Amino acid sequence: MLQHSLGCVVCSAPTAQLFMKYNYPIDKCTRCGHAAVDGLRAEEHANTTYGDEYFFGGGAGYPNYLSQGDLVRDHGRAYASVLARHGAPGSCLDVGCAAGFVLQGLADAGWTGVGLDPNPRMVQHARDVLKLNAVVGTLESYESSEQFDLVSLIQVVGHFWNLRQAIGAGASHVKPGGLCLIEYWNRDSLPARLLGEHWHEYSPPSVLHWFGPSDLDLLMAQFGLVRVDAGKPKKYISGEHLKSLLAYKSRGVVGGSILAAMTKLVPGGLKVPYPAWDVAWSLYRKAS
Repeated sequence: MLQHSLGCVVCSAPTAQLFMKYNYPIDKCTRCGHAAVDGLRAEEHANTTYGDEYFFGGGAGYPNYLSQGDLVRDHGRAYASVLARHGAPGSCLDVGCAAGFVLQGLADAGWTGVGLDPNPRMVQHARDVLKLNAVVGTLESYESSEQFDLVSLIQVVGHFWNLRQAIGAGASHVKPGGLCLIEYWNRDSLPARLLGEHWHEYSPPSVLHWFGPSDLDLLMAQFGLVRVDAGKPKKYISGEHLKSLLAYKSRGVVGGSILAAMTKLVPGGLKVPYPAWDVAWSLYRKAS
């Protein structure tokens, strides 16, 4: 494999190209195993990739993210139960909050705080419909002196256009003794290893980074955050979202047209349990 001189964003060791996906080179660190898109580090990435098309256009995104509200709110409530094992509810910065559903679920359990997302339409929904405190922006460029009891990164760590800047900013917004919750697609999981480049989460430019537990721990420790808990979430998606994803992923695959035709039979309103073999969460605490 061809090695690159830029170095791993987590440990600075040399990286080597794994494969090309959708014309993007995906590299893997020769030491810690972190995988990332090579060379895509532009600030405009968040605005161009996570616009309205991502939330309403299907494909690698959502056919209609706003229709997922109840499912995502329940997801936030489930994480509130995890957090309750580590202390009372407090203030939260929910990064990548989208329309605010996870933050709403946390608020149901007594949390308060701020949602942050680069998509103005999503932030408007969080503000106007859910009556939450939400602002437009990215964690890399978020300017505030406020610190929180929790910084929440639910399915967002793989999207950062400047990973170290984002994690550094996130850590700076965690109070001493506070928590950082990360949900991520696990690159070291059995499905990811068996499927290789055909694993569904290798989907640049929407996703730029792929973690396993060890390189995620290594990165967070560099910013003063140590893992105190971990697990697998109970995750659900709607039938509508499932059909959209399968139709997108089956393009150009042998038998894909048959699979796409079969997915049309799935009711759009169906609540589908996702077998969480390749998704995980880790909870980190900042030293007091």
